[in-house]
This record gives sequence, C-alpha cells and structure tokens, in this order.
Amino acid sequence: MAMAREVRNPVAEPNGRKMSESAVRSTVERPWGRFTVIDAGPNYQVKQLEVDPGRRLSLQYHNYRAEHWVVVQGLARVTIGAEIKDVARNESVFVPPKTAHRLENPGSEPLRIIEVQTGTYLGEDDIVRLADDFGRPVGNSGAD
Repeated sequence: MAMAREVRNPVAEPNGRKMSESAVRSTVERPWGRFTVIDAGPNYQVKQLEVDPGRRLSLQYHNYRAEHWVVVQGLARVTIGAEIKDVARNESVFVPPKTAHRLENPGSEPLRIIEVQTGTYLGEDDIVRLADDFGRPVGNSGAD
C-alpha cells in the first residue's frame, strides 16, 4: 500500500509547484516529432525526445538551463555553438546555457534522445529561437 501511495505522490515542477504523475508522463506533439516529460523536480527535468526522420528542432538557446543529451536510438546530428557533429547511440553531449544548439535526425528511423535539463528555470518559455524550419517566429518564443 505504501508503494502505491508513493507512485501517486506528485513530483515538484521546476518552479516549486506540484506536477501530477499524469502530467509528467504526457506527450507533447511538435512539428519535428514529440517529447514526453519522464521526471521533474527542483532544478531538473528529464524528457524523452523523438525526432522524426529528416526533421530538426529550431536553432535556439536557453538563458537559464543546460541540457545533457544521450542518444538511445538512431543517429543525431548536433549543432552546439559553431560545432556540428554526429552523435551515435550510447553517446552523449552537453549544451551549456546561452549556447546556440540544434538537434537533427539525418537518418531514416526515429531518433530517440534522453534529455536531462538542469538550471534555475526550466519553463518552455526559456527558448530563444534563432532559426526555424516550420515558420515559427524567431526570438523569445515560448515553446519549441
């Protein structure tokens, strides 16, 4: 019984509010694919990102958070600052705050990434978009 109660306990959102278990596991569709929040707590958030073949996220940066990406399926083409490199399954990269970055799937199968965000603010509105394939506005955009 105690274990069942633990599972139902809400986890903290980065801003200190409580997030329900169903909110943590909800999947959000984007033009490039989708993401699912796996876990969240004070100053961290864990997501699974799935990037569709041939798609890429905006070129963007975040003011308040760093991101750690681990490739679990497929091949990622990653831009961090001026560097572009391919990252294979079981490899990882680190994206510091205020660093332009982009994630791309150059392959023919879905790309799956585990993303760990750390920082003082983790809201979806901490995205400053620099370029976008889907016609979304550049600048402080609110969500990718």
